[in-house]
Amino acid sequence: MLNDKKIICLAVDDEPPALDVLQKYISSVSSLELAGTCNNAVEAISMLQRFRVDLLFLDIQMPQLLGTDFIRTLKNPPKVIFTTAYRKFAVEGFELNAVDYLLKPISFERFLKAVNKVMDITLPITNHVGNITEKNGNDDAFIFFRADRKTLKVALDDILYIESLKDYVKVITATKTIITKQSISALEEMLPKENFLRIHRSYIVSLNKIESFTSELVGIAKQELPISRMYRHEVEKILKLD
Repeated sequence: MLNDKKIICLAVDDEPPALDVLQKYISSVSSLELAGTCNNAVEAISMLQRFRVDLLFLDIQMPQLLGTDFIRTLKNPPKVIFTTAYRKFAVEGFELNAVDYLLKPISFERFLKAVNKVMDITLPITNHVGNITEKNGNDDAFIFFRADRKTLKVALDDILYIESLKDYVKVITATKTIITKQSISALEEMLPKENFLRIHRSYIVSLNKIESFTSELVGIAKQELPISRMYRHEVEKILKLD
């Protein structure tokens, strides 16, 4: 069973670059803790005997013993996310009740989606984004986001822009970035229209944080975000573009 604070992880892969990527990603998520890394299944057996492991990032195509065969040898295996460069193992991986199957090269967004599946299994979350609460008008309004198994309070005035990542959104402030499971359209409905503007299917910007704009781009915090054709008319009306 996972503890309440950290998910203890073990990464198993015979390729050092792949282990480096997993170590970097795991260290970026506060709810994950890396117990160690192994180059093959034999080393992993020793680690599992010595330490409690909640989540196994396991390569499939390895010398001596395939990752899928290794899981079959375990009486009570931890939760498993398979990592591999070969799509052909996907069906077999899911037949072994793997939480997810990551195809190399693994992006951080795809890694995070897999990790959130583990969190949802162990701690179901029905409300990842809370309602906006106002104090003394919109200047003091804030919103709660669920991320890394914590609920984070974010002032609306601190938000620079929001980017869609399929089933997730990335909320960018001046001091931090929050990734939470939520559709950008649902979040758009919650944000006050006098303060935020949808400029693209993937972007919502804070009107107060816009530093520059053209008919095609909005500049915020040294980033240039595209204005899509679908939203251009509304953007032109709000920003009064010629």
